[in-house]
Amino acid sequence: MVQKYPSQLLEKAVQEFSKLPGIGRRTALRLVLYQLRQDAEDVQSFVEAIARMRQEVHYCQRCHNISDADICPICADSRRDTSIICVVENIQDVMAVENTQQYTGLYHVLGGVISPMDGIGPADLEIDSLVKRVEEDDIREVILALSSTMEGDTTNFYISRKLAPYDVKLSVIARGIPVGDELEYADEVTLGRSIINRTPFEGK
Repeated sequence: MVQKYPSQLLEKAVQEFSKLPGIGRRTALRLVLYQLRQDAEDVQSFVEAIARMRQEVHYCQRCHNISDADICPICADSRRDTSIICVVENIQDVMAVENTQQYTGLYHVLGGVISPMDGIGPADLEIDSLVKRVEEDDIREVILALSSTMEGDTTNFYISRKLAPYDVKLSVIARGIPVGDELEYADEVTLGRSIINRTPFEGK
């Protein structure tokens, strides 16, 4: 049964909130009604924060992490080990690894993994830019920190073939992460140990 709303403006707001991942119409209605009860200044601040984020947030020109500038704070930090790149699927994974406080190198965000079922191929990911960084920068090691899924393993293998011509060490995070799990949902202790105890990539 389609729920009827007493206001078209309310219905439109519910429709927009329900477009968010994991938000159904019932939850969207609760969020909208919550906003309706707030002071107008608070709601305006909320709207402006979302709009400004969409307009002003950049993607780092080097690693493709989100940033307020062309180069993200991690890439710009002179204390980081610039000879190591940790390859991750998405921005959430950068945050997950950073929260372990066990890694001091740089990152490279692919923007996904190879998934033919979803129509995502190598050309849709930031793989060529990773190869360019290895080719042009003094990179000694590339850590493949992708989720332990079939798509993640496929992407690992593809990257290993692309980097084969270069004198760079390839390693993968230790399988303390359960097979099939997404990296961003791993607890910090397990993920941190997986980074420290990374193993050479066998390319199989």
